[in-house]
Amino acid sequence: MSKLWAGHEERRMGTGGRTMAVQSTLQQHTPMPFSWKQFRFLWWTEHTWDDMEAYQTQNRFLNSEIHQVTKIWRRVAEKEKALLMKCAYLQAKNCQVESKCLAGLRRLQEAMGDQAGECSELLRQLIQEALQWEASEASADSVELSPISEYDEYGFRMVPNYEVEDLQLLAKIQVLEVRSHHLLAHEANERPLRERWAALGELAPSVELKQLLRMGVSQEHRPRVWRWLVHRRVQHLQAPGRYQELLSQSQTCKHPAARQIELDLYRTFPNNKHFTCPTSIFPDKLRRVLLAFSWLNPSIGYCQGLNRLAAIALLVLDEEESAFWCLVAIVETIMPAGYYSKTLTASQVDQRVLQDLLAEKLPKLMAHLGQHQVDLSFMTFNWFLVVFADSLISNILLQVWDAFLYEGTKVVFRYALAIFKYNEEEILRLRDSLEIYQYLHFFTKTICNSRKLMNIAFNDMNPFPMKQLRQLRAAHRERLEAELRELEQFKANYLETRASLVPVVPEGCTSEDEGDGEA
Repeated sequence: MSKLWAGHEERRMGTGGRTMAVQSTLQQHTPMPFSWKQFRFLWWTEHTWDDMEAYQTQNRFLNSEIHQVTKIWRRVAEKEKALLMKCAYLQAKNCQVESKCLAGLRRLQEAMGDQAGECSELLRQLIQEALQWEASEASADSVELSPISEYDEYGFRMVPNYEVEDLQLLAKIQVLEVRSHHLLAHEANERPLRERWAALGELAPSVELKQLLRMGVSQEHRPRVWRWLVHRRVQHLQAPGRYQELLSQSQTCKHPAARQIELDLYRTFPNNKHFTCPTSIFPDKLRRVLLAFSWLNPSIGYCQGLNRLAAIALLVLDEEESAFWCLVAIVETIMPAGYYSKTLTASQVDQRVLQDLLAEKLPKLMAHLGQHQVDLSFMTFNWFLVVFADSLISNILLQVWDAFLYEGTKVVFRYALAIFKYNEEEILRLRDSLEIYQYLHFFTKTICNSRKLMNIAFNDMNPFPMKQLRQLRAAHRERLEAELRELEQFKANYLETRASLVPVVPEGCTSEDEGDGEA
C-alpha cells in the first residue's frame, strides 16, 4: 500500500515531485495504516491517471492527424479552385471563339444573299448545325462550372426570342457572348465586389458608396441597399400604415385607371416567368401596388410604363410596400415633374436634350443618322420613360438602376449616350435607313459587357455637368410649351370656325336623328 500511496503522490505532485514521493516511501520503516475504502480510492485513482495519460497520448496523435489532413484538404481545395478558374477561362474563350465563328457565318450569309451554288448550301447547313448544337451536349462528363439556365436569378429569359427567322443566329451569338462575359467576370469582378459590399457596413452617402453603386450591387446586398436608397428619397412622404390605407381605398372605390391597369398587367415583361406563369403571385402584387399609387397621385393615376417600373422594384425588393415606395420615389422625387402626365411634357423635353448631347458627344454618329433621316426618339423615349426596363439584359439593367436610385436622371442620360457609343461602329457600317431602324430595334440586347458600358458612361462621356443639363432642360421646356400653346390656339380657332359654319344637308339626304322614326 505504501507503493500505491507513493504512486498516487507522484501523479498528484507531477513529474517534478516523483523523486520526493519515492524517497518519502523508502524512508518509512512501517507501512501507513490504510482502511479498505482508502485502498480502493487509491487503486481507482492510479488506474484513472493511467487512462488519462493514454487518452492524452491518443488525443495528441489524432490532433496531429487532423492537422495533416487539413493541410492536405486545403492544398486540394486550392488546386480545385485553380482548375475551376482555368476551366471557366477556357470555357469562356471557347464561347468567344464560337461566337466569332457564328458572327462570321452571319456576315457571310448577308454578303452572299440568295446566290445559288454549293457554297450557299454548305453555308446553310453550317448555320443550321450551329443553331441546333448546344455545348452541353458535347460531352456527358463535362464539368458544369457556371450553369446558364433559360432564366436568370430574377426570372428574365436569358435567350432572346426573336420572331424574325434571320435573327435566330444573332440570338445564338448573344447567348454565347453573355455566357462568356459571365464566366470571365465571376472571379475577376463579382467576388471582389461582393467582398467590398460585405465590408461596407452601415450605409451613408460618400464617394466610395457612389463608386460602388456605379459598379453595381451584388445580388445578396441589393434589396438592403435599394431600401436604403428609396427611404432617403421618400422619408418625408412615408407614414405608418399609409400603403394599407391606399389599398383599402382602392378596394372600396374603383379608380378610373383600374381598367387600364388591368389591361397592362399581363403585358408586363412577357420575357419574365414571374409575370407569365399562371400560378405566379407577382401579377396580383403588381396590381395592388399600381392601384395604391393611382390613389396616392390622382393627377397621374396610371401611365403606361409605371407597370414596368413597379415590376422591377417587386422583383428586387419582393415586398409590396417596399416596391410601392420605390415607385413613389421614382415618380415623385427622381424624375422631373410632369414626366408621367397626360402630355408627357417633361419626357418630351428630355428627348430634345438627349439630341443636343448626342450631337455634342457623338457628332459623327448623329451626322450619319441625320443623313438617313433616322428619328432616335422612337427608341429612346421608352428608355427614359421606364429607365431601360425593356431594353437591357437584366444584370446591366439593375446595375443602371443601382446608380439611378442614388444619382438620379443624370445616370439615364449617361447610359443612353454610352449605349450609342458602345455600338457606334456597327451603326456607322449600316447604309440604309431600314437596316438602321431594324438594328436599333434590338441592338441594346446585344450589349453584354457591363464593365465596358459603365466605363463609357462614367468616364468617356465626361465632362457632364449638371448645370448644363438644367440649362438645356429649361431652354427646351420653354420652346415646347410655346409650341403647345400655339397648337392649342390653332385647335381653338379650328373649333370656333367649325361651329360658326351652318351645316347644309344635301337634298335627298337625312340625318340619323331625322330617320329615327322611319321603318
